[in-house]
Amino acid sequence: MLTLRKSQDRGYADHGWLKSYHSFSFAGYYDPDHMGWGNLRVINEDRIEVGTGFGRHGHHDMEIISYVLSGELAHQDSMGNVESIPPGDVQRMSAGSGVTHSEFNHAKGQVTHFLQIWILPNETGIAPGYEQKTIPAAQKRGALRLVASPDGALDSVLIHADASLYAGLFDGDEQAELALDPGRKAYVHLIRGSLQVNGLQISAGDAIRIEHEHGISLSKGSDAEVLVFDLAA
Repeated sequence: MLTLRKSQDRGYADHGWLKSYHSFSFAGYYDPDHMGWGNLRVINEDRIEVGTGFGRHGHHDMEIISYVLSGELAHQDSMGNVESIPPGDVQRMSAGSGVTHSEFNHAKGQVTHFLQIWILPNETGIAPGYEQKTIPAAQKRGALRLVASPDGALDSVLIHADASLYAGLFDGDEQAELALDPGRKAYVHLIRGSLQVNGLQISAGDAIRIEHEHGISLSKGSDAEVLVFDLAA
């Protein structure tokens, strides 16, 4: 079963320095019908103005993935990591027993546009951890490239959660399929462009909740960039 949620139905917050779309209930946005999907809890599409950002704040017992689309994200945390995250990189921070960090836009003249994703871990109280990897666009072209997984397979970042995340770029005749266990859940989030998912046409910002399906088929993309999650039920 596929359930479509249109981009405009997401929560939205405009803080001036930050403009954010919330796929699931978050901060001041609450919708009891959208509290998460499987063990996926947050997808925030954030745009941070130049010279601004999130000051030092804390997290615990959450797997946090940042996927930068444009600009650059400056990260600093209590583990001693001081990193810059450009487009094409995937960052994973395991909050575990507790971590503090900050995120700022120091890119000159560019809004930093990124997705922040939270997934519930399969074990609480673990030591905090950090990982960042570059995923070349060529590896996502016309394919679903594994970018985060429970075992770090295929040079993906390792998350301490029963979930896998794939990213793909599709245009024209490019297409891909992903087999699913119908006892699990899946989620498709289209970042940009347009795409068909199992014959259902979606546009930028749209998402599809998937359950009781044996697979996902992606086709007829137009400048499409997509994330696909394989999730615990």
